[in-house]
Amino acid sequence: MYKIAVVGDKDTVLAFKSLGVDIFPVLNEKEANFTITKLAKENYAVIFVTEQVAKEIPEKIAQYRNQMIPAITLIPSNRGTLGIGIGEVKKSVEKAIGVDILFGREGEE
Repeated sequence: MYKIAVVGDKDTVLAFKSLGVDIFPVLNEKEANFTITKLAKENYAVIFVTEQVAKEIPEKIAQYRNQMIPAITLIPSNRGTLGIGIGEVKKSVEKAIGVDILFGREGEE
């Protein structure tokens, strides 16, 4: 059975505990890299990562970008959004269909 996890700062991930999602608070880049690698090996199908953590580990996020499992999804933290998550969605949509349906511009390559 696949599981869902949230990786990020303690204050943000605690909000997900009541939803039954496994939470993994991290304090730095090293912990984040280790945790995501570990979760990917332990049947986690979806790993939500806060944008603040993701901006510190872009190589690790990119490592899983083209894999079905785990799906790494960027979310805002309790401090707000950095726009990284929506940017990733926008790039994926443009790559798939060649048009920016979110903001109304044709894909630029």
